[in-house]
Amino acid sequence: MTDISAADDIFFNRTAMDRTHVENIVKDALHGADDGELFLEYNQSEAFVFDDGQLKNASFDTMQGFGLRAIAGETAGYSHASELTEDALKRAKSTVKAVHAGHGGTMATSPSKTNQSLYIDDNPLNLVPFSTKIKLLSDIDAYARNKDSRVKQVSASLSGEWQAVQIIRADGNRSADIRPLVRLNVSIVAGEGDRMESGNYGMGGRETYELYLQTETWQGAVDEALRQSLVNLTSIAAPAGEMPVVLGPGWPAILLHEAIGHGLEGDFNRKKTSAFSDLMGKRVAARGVTVVDDGTIKNRRGSLSIDDEGTPTQRTVLIEDGILTGYMHDRMNANLMDVPSTGNGRRESYAYAPMPRMTNTIMENGNHKPEDIIKSVKKGLYAVNFGGGQVDITSGKFVFTCTEAYQIENGKLGAAVKGATLIGSGPDALKTVSMIGNDMKLDPGVGTCGKDGQGVPVGVGQPTTLLEELTVGGTAV
Repeated sequence: MTDISAADDIFFNRTAMDRTHVENIVKDALHGADDGELFLEYNQSEAFVFDDGQLKNASFDTMQGFGLRAIAGETAGYSHASELTEDALKRAKSTVKAVHAGHGGTMATSPSKTNQSLYIDDNPLNLVPFSTKIKLLSDIDAYARNKDSRVKQVSASLSGEWQAVQIIRADGNRSADIRPLVRLNVSIVAGEGDRMESGNYGMGGRETYELYLQTETWQGAVDEALRQSLVNLTSIAAPAGEMPVVLGPGWPAILLHEAIGHGLEGDFNRKKTSAFSDLMGKRVAARGVTVVDDGTIKNRRGSLSIDDEGTPTQRTVLIEDGILTGYMHDRMNANLMDVPSTGNGRRESYAYAPMPRMTNTIMENGNHKPEDIIKSVKKGLYAVNFGGGQVDITSGKFVFTCTEAYQIENGKLGAAVKGATLIGSGPDALKTVSMIGNDMKLDPGVGTCGKDGQGVPVGVGQPTTLLEELTVGGTAV
């Protein structure tokens, strides 16, 4: 875990707040509550957008504030402010104390400490000059336009964030973390005749800009975005109907995240509003399907040394060989369900209370070669990349749009198709998995998950996977 002295410097040495005074305010605010914490945050972020050969946007933002939470049973009181002052904290104390007045609860035990550090503390915003960042985006634009005459439009963006947090509990227990986050994205529109198609590729992680400034890295991103746009230029109308679907490795696990992962979050299962409620210990997927949520993978976008309640992240097995073995928990839902927190208490910022959220959600390897999976399909669809989708947590039903997909005919990849959508139910889809590849791959680092109005960075991963039957929506029958 990050040395807490670095966070102390930000939240106490650079403000008028006295640490002892703050700890006493928190202790008084949470007296009689079942749980709660003070969450302090300082955040710097920047973003650059290069479009049509010129810099269109450059922004820099600094944000700071606190959130104070008190929990009494299933009720939580939350008060936040964008100023780091003792007066603001005292006002917040008066608000949250009203939630547990007369409750007489016993404060839950503080999270265990950790020495794990999954990323560097360096601030990516300060390590590279402005001119270098703009040159990177300009080089991307020039490289893409010189690569192929069919390139009509290029857009590139670069963003970085540096977040410092500290969590203070009623017993004086303190934990802290300093989190970098960067992302590079390239979008290309290619045209031929009257037809125009786009391709996109992004990458990122909890590190500095150094990797993304390397020529082979950003050129690789351009090459992939261009490849996708050119593939889409040759695409034909997608077929429709029930058919086998092969999901490619890596980013296609966003379907796993949305259609299955959310249903395994603790709050939905405590309230029994998930399609997976009351199924612990029962078969929910085909044999061979093992799904984990792992917040401990170094430098990954969804990884955290500690979650936003101060609990160390961990590798949580959710489904093992098809059997439901676990849910993802924050402290509140874990306490109410009498199980340990799994380190999945996350919040978008100090302005929000934490809730159970995924980190990096992954289906583990099987033992099939990817090419053998394709060969096994007589007629079906190979889905490589996905765009947006919708999921009903209660039923598990989903609709996802494919941004890159191919027909499979007689065990071979055929034409690229456009407009394919995958329609089904998460629990049902898991049971139709018949072959799992040995090529597990993590996504390139672009995922952002939305839940109850909050967005947090996440990761996904999976090997090539065959679903024996799924509904494909398309324009060709």
